[in-house]
Amino acid sequence: MNATRPQAVPLSALPPRRNGYVDLRSYAAIGDGRTVALISHDGSVDWYPIPDLDSAPAFARLLDAEHGGCIELCPDERFEVERKYLPGTNILQTTYTTASGRVQVTDSLNLGSTGRLPWNELARAVEGLEGTVAMRWRVAPGTMFNTVSPWVDVTAHKPVLRASEVSVGVCGEHVGESKVEEQQISGSFRTTPGSQHLLAVVATHSEPLRLPTPREIRKNLEMTRETWLRWGDLLESDGPYGEEVQRSALVLKLLSHSPSGSVAAAATTSLPENMAGTKNYDYRFAWIRDATYALQALLKLGEQEDVHAQVSWLLRLVRAQVPNLHVLNRLDGEVPETRMTEYDVPGWRGTGPVVAGNAAADQLQLGVYGDVFDVAHRYVAGGNVLDTATARMLADLADAICDVWRRPDSGMWELPEHRHYTSSKMGCWHGLDCAVRLAEDGYIPGCVDRWRAERERIRAWIDTECWSEQRGAYVWYPGTQELDASVLLHAMTGFDRGPRMKTTIAALRQELGRGPLMYRYSGVDAEEGAFVACSFWTVAALTTVGQREQAVELMDRMVALANDLGLFTEMIDPEDYSFLGNFPQALSHLAVLNAALALRDHDTES
Repeated sequence: MNATRPQAVPLSALPPRRNGYVDLRSYAAIGDGRTVALISHDGSVDWYPIPDLDSAPAFARLLDAEHGGCIELCPDERFEVERKYLPGTNILQTTYTTASGRVQVTDSLNLGSTGRLPWNELARAVEGLEGTVAMRWRVAPGTMFNTVSPWVDVTAHKPVLRASEVSVGVCGEHVGESKVEEQQISGSFRTTPGSQHLLAVVATHSEPLRLPTPREIRKNLEMTRETWLRWGDLLESDGPYGEEVQRSALVLKLLSHSPSGSVAAAATTSLPENMAGTKNYDYRFAWIRDATYALQALLKLGEQEDVHAQVSWLLRLVRAQVPNLHVLNRLDGEVPETRMTEYDVPGWRGTGPVVAGNAAADQLQLGVYGDVFDVAHRYVAGGNVLDTATARMLADLADAICDVWRRPDSGMWELPEHRHYTSSKMGCWHGLDCAVRLAEDGYIPGCVDRWRAERERIRAWIDTECWSEQRGAYVWYPGTQELDASVLLHAMTGFDRGPRMKTTIAALRQELGRGPLMYRYSGVDAEEGAFVACSFWTVAALTTVGQREQAVELMDRMVALANDLGLFTEMIDPEDYSFLGNFPQALSHLAVLNAALALRDHDTES
């Protein structure tokens, strides 16, 4: 493994737009509990689905530089950039320095007095700091992946931008005269020291458009800041890597869909996992796996409201699906189609395809059975109580595990080859282990003797069929000597925290590791970047087996690879540390959280 410690890529080192696209490290994410907007370092909102995260994006320059649409706001001259989130919030603050002065832009997807607004409200507040800076702005909806043609509708009050069923209004204060064209509205203005300006983009879908006053928008921005701060105050984020814990928790909050309680796997679709474009997927769905990991982290952080909403969403979903659980679902809980739609647009830097939908929706993945039980067990361990219908459903699910664990599945990595993947069997073991404990404590009914017996059969099968003396490791599946990093998760579940897991960790780092980064499984380095979550799983696993010094060293090296705002994509190229895959990625930030919390818990126990 490469012993050279990687350094974070500074914002100043990011290349400018090339053919209309920026590096993925360039993006910041803001959101309102319903959708997410991505803002590049040069002030362009390049991704903004309306009204929901999984809606067709009215602004999608991220995937179609020419026709995707954007919301621009930046100095009209060369500039340098510094940016940060306002502490404890998902509100972005960017400072531009030019030869003539300095200006600050604060970006927020606003909330209301009682939570999310019934419309989408993007506020961009501008303050002059020094000198005089010429600013330009432009609001230009796109073609929604070449399916519509936007236009400007000149109404009695203000011009309104239309893109299919989406209506977009521009509300400004001290941003100059608007130039109205056929498909966009633009303008320019100058800042002076202390000057205040506001550009707001308000949108609705299939309903009337409200156009709030600048005063109302500024009030909403302040309420949004206060809401983020109140939520952050609920978290018990003290301990090592407190800043990373807080930022990753805020990313999960961004990806939460407040109307349903679900959590999206990522905010985007079709960002490539390799530059050949052979692995482009839509991640704007709720994976049961990701939901359970999010709940594990939030429970450890002491959060209550989101935990209850997400537990309720998950258990309602599972009750409707038992015994055949769907790997992923739409954010509203509906089962998605397995057919993927491909659009005639170029994709990020020309690396298509651009798709909607996910073919993994109807796969069998045995690990999700263990994930569901893990959440239920942690929830009651926090002093909560299950309802009668859920208790009965979990008993039925435990009975289902007793039978289904013997089947081959697609594994955690959603592969087309159905095999007896080791980590899938470990997940079934964990599910029955949790079921036994829940029954012993009186939370669920059922045939606990059968669950105990089948749990031990699974362990014996794994110990016999999935352990390789030659490799000194748990292998990917019986009959191979190849390795799979998802086995690391079962140091945390307690399947194995002894000598076998220690040597498995060492074998994984030796074969799949590239410096601090790690690939998902043997041979996949020829197809994609290193998987960010795997490295943070390694941190947690090292901590769990008592190798804290190695864990801290790896954690330090990994947190340095986030972008300047502490955000991660799904994958990182080990050669140049460029970002790959959808962004921001829930699983990456969940792994950051669980690694940091494992270190915190270890220190507490010590």
